[in-house]
Amino acid sequence: MVDRIQTAGRNASPATLGLERAGLTLASLLVSYFIRPSVWVRKHQILMAAKIGFVGVGRMGANMARRLKEVGYSVTAVYDMRAESAQKLAQELGCEACSTLTRVTALADVVITVVTDDQAMRNIYTNKRDNLLKGKGAAANKVFINCATISPKVHVEVAKLAKKAKASSLEACMASSINQARAGTLYLMCGGEETTFTQVKELLLKLSDEGKLLRYIGTAGKAAQLKALVNMVMNINTAGLAEGLGLANSLGLNLETVMEVFSQTGANSRVLVTDGEDMMNRDHSCYFSAAHAAKDSGIALRLAKEQKLNLPLADATWRQYTKLTKVGLGELDKSGIAELTFSGRGPGKKGKK
Repeated sequence: MVDRIQTAGRNASPATLGLERAGLTLASLLVSYFIRPSVWVRKHQILMAAKIGFVGVGRMGANMARRLKEVGYSVTAVYDMRAESAQKLAQELGCEACSTLTRVTALADVVITVVTDDQAMRNIYTNKRDNLLKGKGAAANKVFINCATISPKVHVEVAKLAKKAKASSLEACMASSINQARAGTLYLMCGGEETTFTQVKELLLKLSDEGKLLRYIGTAGKAAQLKALVNMVMNINTAGLAEGLGLANSLGLNLETVMEVFSQTGANSRVLVTDGEDMMNRDHSCYFSAAHAAKDSGIALRLAKEQKLNLPLADATWRQYTKLTKVGLGELDKSGIAELTFSGRGPGKKGKK
């Protein structure tokens, strides 16, 4: 092919001859064009070369780490308050189980955090003895992706702290569970500076079904606001289903028939699919705990209070999940709220956890 191009060059135009005098043949231009990596490829290669650290490697964090390792990312550091969890995962992934948060930052370019609540989030960023931003310049140019469902104002606080440390932060709120974390099919709602979102988008694609389930919501705190609403409505639906099935059970109706009718009428909902059978069978194996449901409904209620709104359904649901937690059943799945609505169930009554 090159010979044919060069032969054709004997009858080339003055413009082409000018290129040849400059040492550029048509062949070399074509080779350069097709062989040179595109801008997208170069950016993809750079991000794939980034070192990834994880803080919080419970069931969600650990599965996200496994997923990124599986698709070619370098997971270099993991940390958890339960050191044995970090050590077990580190052995599996071939990385370091860090004993300090500062060590995670030192070993990673991108740090993904999956913690439990506002206090835990503030602790990993502000604890005087050890935190992710500790040390002059230690966090400069690093990116921190925070996935926990926490108060929006705490995400805003973290964004300001990161900026002060010359780092970047992004909230990536998850509306999915353990299986989706492992499969890379999490629904992710992101908030923060759009430039930061763009910077780590290739990584987020691998966690969100190649971006089909990835949404940029807005500035810091906005994704967390939306996530609070998602969980508020989900919890209301779950509590409503528990009441409907509990009443149906007391009326002597066949619960399988009840659920089939619900599925074809206005009583249908996503939680009917995820929780209905578990409520019927008292199988409350935990994917999203009742304690977390209480926490998240509480976040939504605080947002409503700030806006001077009264949300009686959200409040009643929060009270139910809070009660479930107080009687010692907070570690059941959210479907465990049926323990409060089915006759003959409740604390001390046998059921699956």
